[in-house]
Amino acid sequence: MEEHVCPVWVGYLLASPLRKLFCNPEKMLSPYVKEGMTVVDYGSAMGFFSLPLARMVGASGKVICVDIQEKMLEKLEKRAKKAGLSDRIETCLVKENARVLEHYQDAVDFTLASAVLHEVPDVKVFFEEVYSALKQGGELLIVEPDGRVKKEDFKKNLAVAQKKGFEIVDRPQIKRSLSALLKKE
Repeated sequence: MEEHVCPVWVGYLLASPLRKLFCNPEKMLSPYVKEGMTVVDYGSAMGFFSLPLARMVGASGKVICVDIQEKMLEKLEKRAKKAGLSDRIETCLVKENARVLEHYQDAVDFTLASAVLHEVPDVKVFFEEVYSALKQGGELLIVEPDGRVKKEDFKKNLAVAQKKGFEIVDRPQIKRSLSALLKKE
């Protein structure tokens, strides 16, 4: 599985302000994220979505940033400190399919999994963990790069999510992406 993981050097490109020209985190996530929420950014890398999420949840909210690469999380922590958002961000390093969200059972309002599901070694474990962490009615937004991820593979992953208890409630239109909004019923 290791060969499919985004290299750390690409994290600098992903966190670039130029990326906002074609992918605006606030615009993409504002329909789902409100002040005071507890949010998970699964596959956070250096925080392209994490920092805007931290601003969106405000001082009373929290963003849990999950990644498998320690260097990505270290860079995210530095960026959060520089932006004055460290108090709203918690980083969690995933090791060997460990369940890092078990301390948040039924406590998370929203989870973002952007361009990460195709890198997850076991999607069943991923959906079980996210489902368990979400509150009743909590949502999971999956966004995968169109072209890099085949539509048939995306459909298979959504079927796994449905077997784990998720309901597909929307198919938001996000440029150059395959996306689905799932809800814990």
